[in-house]
Amino acid sequence: RRGVLDMIERGPQRIVAVLPQLIIFIKNALNTRDPDIVQTTLKIMQTMVKADERIGESLVPYYRQLLPIFNLLKANNKNSGDSIDYSQRKRVNVGELIHETLEMMEMYGGPDAYINIKYMIPTYESCMVV
Repeated sequence: RRGVLDMIERGPQRIVAVLPQLIIFIKNALNTRDPDIVQTTLKIMQTMVKADERIGESLVPYYRQLLPIFNLLKANNKNSGDSIDYSQRKRVNVGELIHETLEMMEMYGGPDAYINIKYMIPTYESCMVV
């Protein structure tokens, strides 16, 4: 965790060069389906995408590897009924984090991002204003 965040802080321009190696670890972390690991991975992906404008576009070719697990986990929202859900403030709801991450991937992913997201996740709706 700390190593990835240090890499993002100190050299975001170098991430694009090692992205193919990072994708393997990101995919493995998402495939564990452990909520804590998935939450941390999604937060790191969001930080990576915001760190350098080239990272978002560089992720687009890897959507076919990453987005199927997003599609499986996006429905993991906590149903609290009529009680108050504080996980929104703490950002621990996996479904909400996946939605946020998809929106960031669309915003920073360039012109082809939405088409590729929509292909892999048919229920996704664009966050960009037309």
